[in-house]
Amino acid sequence: MILRLIERAKVSVSVRPPDDGRRRAAVAAVLHDEPAGPRVLLMKRSARPGDPWSSHISLPGGGFDARDADLLAAAIRETQEELAIDLTGARLLGNLMTLSPLSAGPSGMEVTPFIFLVRSAIEPRPGPEAEAAFWLPLQLAAAGTFDGTYTYPGTERTFPSWNFEGHVIWGLTWRILGDLLALMR
Repeated sequence: MILRLIERAKVSVSVRPPDDGRRRAAVAAVLHDEPAGPRVLLMKRSARPGDPWSSHISLPGGGFDARDADLLAAAIRETQEELAIDLTGARLLGNLMTLSPLSAGPSGMEVTPFIFLVRSAIEPRPGPEAEAAFWLPLQLAAAGTFDGTYTYPGTERTFPSWNFEGHVIWGLTWRILGDLLALMR
């Protein structure tokens, strides 16, 4: 799976985004390979009032800041801030298609995922923005082992999800990981 990803992934977003008032963010899909197959690093966001993604499972990352050179720099900075992981020595494989979370509203937000490969499962140290972190086995996710549905609280809306060790992975994170798995097939 990783070899196919290395062959197919490309960096297509490397410039500073335009200053057009649109909100932008970048996330890091940090992968490591094991004999049982590749794993991706996920985190549980801390509960914070006013944060629409409070307590959700996500990839490390966050908003583009005017001090960031580009979206890649934002993904690296946010991963360091949230999980104390320095990605400057990791192998950048490329980026996935920019997506917008459905919960971002009509003004929208663009989220660009970047794919990194590390030599071993780095031990994350969650900061104030992250409650916990864990490594998700991608081959088991691809095989349907964790398949489930998530019902959005207070509604009857359901979404496809993965259920792993008490964590529910759904929404934008599930979509990004689906794109990642498609690239690995």
